[in-house]
Formats: sequence, C-alpha cells, structure tokens
Amino acid sequence: MGALWDKSRPTGSASLQLRAILCLAILILQRIINALVPLQLGQVVAALGKGNFPYKELSIYMACRAIQGQQGVLASIRALLWIPFGQATYRKLTESAFHHVLSLSMQFHLGKRLGEVMSALNKGSALNTFIDSLIFQLFPMVADIGIAAAYCLVYLNPFYSLIILTMGGMYLFVTIYMAKYRGRARREMAKQDREMDAVKSDAVMAYDVVHYNSAVGHEQLRLSTRVSAFQRSEFSVLVSLNMLNTAQNVIFTVGVALVCFLSAYNISTGAEDIPLFVTLVAYLAQLQAPLGFFGSFYTQVQNNLIDAERMIGLFKEQPTVVDKQGSADIIDCKGHITFEAVSFGYDPRRVALRDINLNIQPGKSIAIVGESGSGKSTLLRLLFRFYDVDSGRILIDGRDLNDITVDSLRRQIGVVPQETMLFNDTLMYNLLYARPTATEDEVHAACRAASVHDKILALPDGYQTQVGERGLRLSGGEKQRIAIARVLLKSPRILLMDEATASLDSETEKSIQTSLAQISMGRTTITIAHRLSTITHCDEIVVFQDGRIVERGTHSTLLDLEGRYCQMWDEQTKRAPHGDIP
Repeated sequence: MGALWDKSRPTGSASLQLRAILCLAILILQRIINALVPLQLGQVVAALGKGNFPYKELSIYMACRAIQGQQGVLASIRALLWIPFGQATYRKLTESAFHHVLSLSMQFHLGKRLGEVMSALNKGSALNTFIDSLIFQLFPMVADIGIAAAYCLVYLNPFYSLIILTMGGMYLFVTIYMAKYRGRARREMAKQDREMDAVKSDAVMAYDVVHYNSAVGHEQLRLSTRVSAFQRSEFSVLVSLNMLNTAQNVIFTVGVALVCFLSAYNISTGAEDIPLFVTLVAYLAQLQAPLGFFGSFYTQVQNNLIDAERMIGLFKEQPTVVDKQGSADIIDCKGHITFEAVSFGYDPRRVALRDINLNIQPGKSIAIVGESGSGKSTLLRLLFRFYDVDSGRILIDGRDLNDITVDSLRRQIGVVPQETMLFNDTLMYNLLYARPTATEDEVHAACRAASVHDKILALPDGYQTQVGERGLRLSGGEKQRIAIARVLLKSPRILLMDEATASLDSETEKSIQTSLAQISMGRTTITIAHRLSTITHCDEIVVFQDGRIVERGTHSTLLDLEGRYCQMWDEQTKRAPHGDIP
C-alpha cells in the first residue's frame, strides 16, 4: 500500500492540505465527545435519582448525542470536507496507473491478457477505501478503547480496565488469526474473479471470431466453469466470515457480562452506585461498534490489499525501453536510417534477427520481403523502439537511437499497419489523434489525399460519424484510408508500412497503393509486403530468411539473380522464366 500511496498522495494543493488538517481536528474532537457521552448519561441518571428534572444534564447529553458518531453533525462536516481529498487521491492514482501501463514496453503488453490488465487498473478505489477506513475508523477505534480502559483504570475499579483490555486483546487476536486463513481464501476468490472477467472480455472483444466458429456454446461453457470456480472460493470466504463473526460476538458478550455482573455485585454491596453502572454500560455499548468494525475492517483491509495486489504488480513492472541519461530530442530529421550489425531475439533461446546491416538514404524507399517469421516486422519494431537491440545499433541521421528520446523519435515515424485500430469515437476524433492541433481544413486535405473525403461526406453524420468498437462500422479499405490520412496529418519524415494492404481485395489494394505512393513521396519509406507486385517500384528490395538478409537489390536485379526473390515472384505470378512479363 505504501507504493500506491506514493502514487496517489495529492501534493501541491494548499486547499487539500487544509481540508485534511480540519478533518483530523474534527476526528480528535469526536473522540472527546465520545468520552463525554457515557459520563453525561451517568449525570442524567444521578440527577433523576435525586427527584429533580435534569434540564441542564439532559440538554448537554442530547447536544453531545447530536454531534456524536458516524451519523452526527461532526461526521457529516468531516465527510464533506474529505470528499475533494478522496477524489484527488483516486484521480491521481488512476491517472498514474494508466500512464504507467501505457509507458510499459511492448514485451509486457504482448505477454498479458487484456482482461487481467483492465481488472488491475480498475482496483484504484481499493486504496481510497483503505485510507478512509484507516484514518476515520481504525485509529478512532483504538483511541476509544484506550480512553475507556484508561478511565476505568484511573477513576473506577481496575478490574473493569483489565476485563476491557483482555476482551479487546482476545477479540483482535481471533480476528487476525482467522483472517490469515480468510486471506488465502479471499486471494483465491480474487484470482477466480479475474479469470472470469478475462473470459468475458476475450469473448466480447472476439465477437466475430466466436460466431465465425459457432463457438457461443463453448464460450458459455468456459464462463460457466469459471463462475463455478469463483463460487466455490466465494463459499469458503463466506463460511469463514460467519465463523469469525460468531467468535467475535461470543468474546464481546462474555466481556460485557463480566463487567455487568461485577458492577451489579458492587452496587449490591454499596461499593458503587447506579449512575456508575449506566456509565459502564454506555462505554461498553460504544465499544461494541468499533470492535465489530475491526473485524470487518481487518477483512476489508485484506480484501483491499488483495484487490490492489494486481495494481501494485503493475507499478512493479518497469519499462524495458526508456530514455537514457543525456538523450536529446531529434528536431530536424532527414530520415537517414542505418542498421549496423543488429541482432535481436524475443527469447534468448531463439534469435529473431542476426547481423542486420542496412543503409537507407533520406527519401528512399525500401521493401522487406520474406516468409512469415523471418524477422520483417521485428525490424520495424526495433526502429520504432518497441524493443532495444541485443547487439549492434540503429542510427537515424548518424545518431544512435539510444541517444534520442523515445517520444521525439516516434513523432518522426508514421506507421500504416496491416490492421488499423480505430477508437470507438467519431471519424474526426480518430483523424485528429495523430495531431490534435490540426485544423479542419488540414483534416479535409489529408482525407482528400487519401481518397476518403468524399466517402466521409456521403455518410449521414459526415466527419462526426461514430466508427464503432475498433472501427467495425467501416470496411477494411475505409479504415486503411483513415490510417493513411492520419499519417499525412502527422507528417513524419519516416514512414513504415507493415503489410498495409495485405488484408484487402486486389481492387481496393490497387486504389490504396496510389494513396500510399503519394504519402511516400519525399519520405524515407520502409514497406513490408507479401504481394511482391506492390513493391516493384521501390529503390531497393531486401529479402529476409530466418532472421538474415539473403538478397538485396532492385526488382529487376533480384529477378536476374534467380534466387529466393525470383522463386517467390514465380510462385505469385504463376510464370516460369523470370524474363516474361506477368
């Protein structure tokens, strides 16, 4: 929790600090009032015993009762003062966790299930609940027990103090002892809850895949299995909770009975009077609520800690790609890219790239081809610094990527992926995502260049059309054109196209190739392509195989080599001699 508190503690606001101080002052005042109420009730009983109507004593007692407890005036004022502080804590923690997750490297995101990450991000409220309970319930409870025991020790029979302290000690011991078992059970329940959420999240996000494979029944069975596992662990948690409540009630009842019998005996012998008995019973009644709270509080603390463990785990994750000390922004990027003896592996046991050497001049276009798993996309990920190289180095304009800040590097690179991801918002929002400061005219110009402006205007809501989850309301070609327009708005010096037309039909592909050629003009462009006919115009074509460069050259040069590229070309064009025109 300390790690989370550091990420959530509001700082720099005098108003919030003042509110926190006032809340603590009210908390202290409430403790004083709680100590006075039983004493004042004894005064009321004493006055009644004298045959007089206790106007003064009763008025003071009722006034104290009005401002006492969690429902009293003081508690209401304190709660109102604390609201902005609690909101600031939640806001800072949520934003910190969100920023931290987005700053983590690609390695983390590829290895985690989305449902688990989202579940962890949603546990920020656990810290708020914990802080509120700790400050406004646990500390006051300890203070109230201490005040009651001290009063009995100093002003009354020391045996009362001994009984109260023994009762409180046994109560806390049983609570903590039982909570150890309940913690394990609660942790298992939280795990099953995350698994259940992950199944639901996966199925909803893969809605089309579920129906393509007629797997609704299968997903329902998966969920049913997870729900059953969750309920088994939940049953264990609830049974142990009832056992704990029973044990707590027995301890408190025995303690109260001992105090009452001892006080009644002392009254019968004349050693004490009735007002003192009333005061003792009132003190015990006030202790019942905080002691009862401690049982639920300790359980709640465990629940909050368990719920927050995933968020704590997120904060413990550290990005593997970070700005090194002394790195600087790249301002006037020319787009000269150099790979010098670059090697990299996602796993130490399996190398993805081996000794890659490439020199791409500014404004030139290069295509990378090869079979799946040959390392093509890995090369782009290294250039974008989703990962750092294991050996060798990558340079832009003669500067090592490690000497360039990650943010400024990525601002110089535009990416058109194979599958375009759109946010569930308007077309205008998605277009402005690359450059929020762009004007409406600039957006329209980019869309015209991407040959999508007229199609957008033909929609009922135009640029304010909602695209749906992941852009499902748009066709594949429309989404790719939006991606192209978005890259144009970003206006990068380096353009990466990772099989940008691989999932499109041939007619749409030809149309989009025209737009891609237009945005590539004057930019250093690296294109990964499966269809070789789309990259014949490139200045250089590089052939990858098993993480190595096996061939390079222009389209015609590679055909003349009659090597791997020529073989791939023949397979795609279904012709024999490479000299024929396909």
